[in-house]
Amino acid sequence: MTSKTQLVAVALAALVIGAGLGYVVALSSGAGGEETSRARIAALETQVAALQQQLQEAQRAASGTLQDNSVVVQGSDTMLILAQRWAEEYRKTQPELNIQVTGGGSGTGIAALIDGRVDIADASRPMKQSEIDAMVAKGKTPVAFSVALDGVSIIVHPSNPVRELTLQQLAAIYVGNYTNWNQVGGPDLGITVYGRQSTSGTYAFFKEHVMSNKDYRADMQSLAGNSDLVQAVSQDPSGIAYVGVAYAERRTDVIILGIKRDASSPAVRPTVATIKSGDYGISRPLFVITSGYPQGKLAAYIAWILSPEGQKVAADEGYVAII
Repeated sequence: MTSKTQLVAVALAALVIGAGLGYVVALSSGAGGEETSRARIAALETQVAALQQQLQEAQRAASGTLQDNSVVVQGSDTMLILAQRWAEEYRKTQPELNIQVTGGGSGTGIAALIDGRVDIADASRPMKQSEIDAMVAKGKTPVAFSVALDGVSIIVHPSNPVRELTLQQLAAIYVGNYTNWNQVGGPDLGITVYGRQSTSGTYAFFKEHVMSNKDYRADMQSLAGNSDLVQAVSQDPSGIAYVGVAYAERRTDVIILGIKRDASSPAVRPTVATIKSGDYGISRPLFVITSGYPQGKLAAYIAWILSPEGQKVAADEGYVAII
C-alpha cells in the first residue's frame, strides 16, 4: 500500500473513530445537535458504507498525478492559525500541492463552499439547517469532520482584579444587564464589551450557548478576528472579550478568566484536560466541511489532518487534539 493510499485508508478509519466519539457529522440529513444516539449510529453506518464504496477510486486518485494541484480553504478565524500551520506542514510532504488558506468567519467559508468557490470550509460551529438546505438544493452533500477541540476563552486586562465569572454573569454582561465591573465584584468601572462580527462561528456559538440566543448588547464593539480582540483588550482596562484558546493562552498581556457553571460550582479555566472532558463550560468541536465525501487530494489531506502528525500540529498551536 502506498503512503497516499494509507492516508485514504486512515481517513476511513478516522471517520469511524471520530463518529463514535460524536466528532464527525454527516449533514445531508439535516441532523442537529439533539438527534438521538441511534440516529447518530445510523448516520455513521451510512457514512462508512459510502466511503467503503468510494475507497478504491479514492486510492487510485490519491496515488496518481494531481491534475489540479490546489486546495482552497476558507472560513473560521478561530481556526486560521491552525489551518495555516496544517497547510505549511502538509506541503513539506506534498510540495506540488498549493493550499490556499483565508479566514473571514465560519459563515463566509460555508457560503463559499455552497457556491463551489472553495474545497474546504473551516467552521467553529455546525452548519445551520438553512445552509444545509441551500447546499442540498444545489445537488451537493455537505460532510463535516471534527478536526480539533476549542475552549472559548474569556479575557480581560491584567489590571482587572476579576478572575472568574459565572455563565449567568457572563451572559448578563453581553446582553447588557451588567454594565459596570462592580456588579461582578470588580472596580467601579464601566464594562467595554468586545465580540465578533455576525459571520463568525464564535459569535453564533457564544450567542447560543452562553446567551441563550438573546441579542448582543447594542454597544458591543464587533471586531473582525481573534487577534483584533486580544489586541483591544490588552490595551483596555475596562474590556472583556471571547476568543479561541489558542489566541490567548500564551499571552501575558491579557488574563483568561475561570468560568463557573453557576454560583456554587468551581471556577474552571480552559485547558486540554477541561476542554476534552467538557468540564470547561464553553467547549466546542472545530470542523472542516467538504462538498461530498472527500476523494483524491482532499481525502489524503483530511486523513493527514486527522492523523497523529496533523493532530500534533493542532496541539502544538494551542488547540486541543481529538486523539
